[in-house]
Amino acid sequence: MSKIAAALVSVFLAFGSAATHAQTADQKAPVDRAKILTAAGVYGNFSTYKVRPEYYRLALAERKGAAAEVVAVVDKHKEKVIVDAYLTRGFEAASDLFLRVHSYDMAATQAFLVDFRATRFGMALDVTENLVGVTKALNYITKDKSPDLNAGLTAASYSADPPRYALMVPVKKNADWWNLSDAQRLKEIETHTLPTLANLVNVKRKLYHSTGIDDTDFITYFETADLVAFNNLMLALAKVPENKYHVRWGSPTVLGTIQTVENVVKVLSVGN
Repeated sequence: MSKIAAALVSVFLAFGSAATHAQTADQKAPVDRAKILTAAGVYGNFSTYKVRPEYYRLALAERKGAAAEVVAVVDKHKEKVIVDAYLTRGFEAASDLFLRVHSYDMAATQAFLVDFRATRFGMALDVTENLVGVTKALNYITKDKSPDLNAGLTAASYSADPPRYALMVPVKKNADWWNLSDAQRLKEIETHTLPTLANLVNVKRKLYHSTGIDDTDFITYFETADLVAFNNLMLALAKVPENKYHVRWGSPTVLGTIQTVENVVKVLSVGN
């Protein structure tokens, strides 16, 4: 090979390597799921949907293609949002599915939901509930304010079978709650937390703050493999004095099975 030819080959290889590197750089990584699900300052959007009867009058082939469209939209937005799906048909009268969408920017969540509703499947849905909240660091049961209970919460990690069910329970407080002093609210939350510790090995929980963002104050989200354990947790919470400050506890309480987005759409489009 001549020196000129060798030089041209070298330039070509270098160009190809640079192009490949640029192409890889353009393919941004999806949102870090573990990080976004544990960080503060993350927005959670909970929306429930009912499939309209006319969707099932579409040709089977058209409904089969609906799942692929939804999966493509999830993939399109994976750099900015993560999407979890739950099948509620058979459990809930008002909905067939619900979505939980996390992002660091609510505009990113909105962009995903707009695209989702533009799919054939999305256009066949009615929204039956929508709630928005944001995650925050602990306000009350902190190492400084309540060290013993904080240690109990830290020790009570989930250790049961992988969760199969998810539940969403909105909570709204009355004005009396917000007019308590910080010390009084701390005492109430300590009384609230203590009887729940025994159930946290069987029930995962996550709290979203909604005051001023939505028409509720909190969105409580749970996952479990044992609905009896969840029932026991709710009974423990129902017995605490803090309940006198509730004006909403549920309404709706939404129960669904944890599934992939693709599988939820397939089940509701063509069956198992």
